[in-house]
Amino acid sequence: MKAIVYAKYGSPDVLQLNEVERPVPKYNEVLVHVHAASANPLDWHFMRGTPYIMRIQTGLFRPKNNVMGVDVAGRIEAVGKDVKEFQPGDEVFGVCNGAFAEYVCASPRFLVKKPVNVRFEQAAAVPIAAFTALQGLCKQGLIQPGQKVLINGAAGGVGTFAVQIAKSLGAEVTGVCSTRNVAMVRSIGADHVIDYTKEDFALNRNTYDLIFDTVGNRSLLVCRRMLKPHGTIVIVGSQSKGRWLGPLARPFCGLLMSRFVTQRIKMLMATWSNKDLVTMHELLESGKVTPVIDRYYHLSELTEAIRYLEEGHAQGKVIITCEQKIPHG
Repeated sequence: MKAIVYAKYGSPDVLQLNEVERPVPKYNEVLVHVHAASANPLDWHFMRGTPYIMRIQTGLFRPKNNVMGVDVAGRIEAVGKDVKEFQPGDEVFGVCNGAFAEYVCASPRFLVKKPVNVRFEQAAAVPIAAFTALQGLCKQGLIQPGQKVLINGAAGGVGTFAVQIAKSLGAEVTGVCSTRNVAMVRSIGADHVIDYTKEDFALNRNTYDLIFDTVGNRSLLVCRRMLKPHGTIVIVGSQSKGRWLGPLARPFCGLLMSRFVTQRIKMLMATWSNKDLVTMHELLESGKVTPVIDRYYHLSELTEAIRYLEEGHAQGKVIITCEQKIPHG
């Protein structure tokens, strides 16, 4: 089978499309024929080995796992002898290690059946970005119906899920994005949209119960002025490029600051969750959430896909397909 492998940290040039042996599922695993995967910022951080603190987990000098990719959607090809939840032929989506390949082994704990009204490419767009949005809004943000929520970076992979999930939970949502994304952010449910190229959202006189920040382009002091006295800011992303902590520096500063103020400043490191996969299945099946997809790339074009993702201007998600024919729309 074909898979994207890398033997050292570096630029997208380290990624190679190679023939490798098809994996065999263990007694508690399933073998998934991959139809689609999606690229996340997590992937290029793994590729580059930055921030360096990540290497404690991924390998100090070279990657421990040489196939990247986490989000996956496909059809189950085979099941281990102890697997009861699925059978060959089931269409599933979820998370695993090594999704940028034609076949991958995965734990049934982190897969759910794909809704029939959702394409493989749409399902592959969901897991990591949706986990981040769901856990940030609910677990850290403690979102409640009727609250005023500001989502900074509303047009990105995480942001587009955050807008829709917040609306499904009854919040009044304000999205921040660039001019080209205003119509899209409004179309997925935002009540108000701020075009940051025309208006500095930090000068907005409104105050919010919850700020969900995927960008990190304003200081925490500025963000606090936009929060209600007992409001919450959830820090998901940052523009910091430091080699050692990178985007983690801002959340750590927020944790220290939160000890001295009435407002809650929370950082988020999303975790894999079967419960959240089930929730997303329900939201997808009901039509309350529809993944926003920017571009499709074939597995052989992963280098170009990662380069595009690193530019930071993707509208929604970037999808990697193993199918010969790349879908449109």
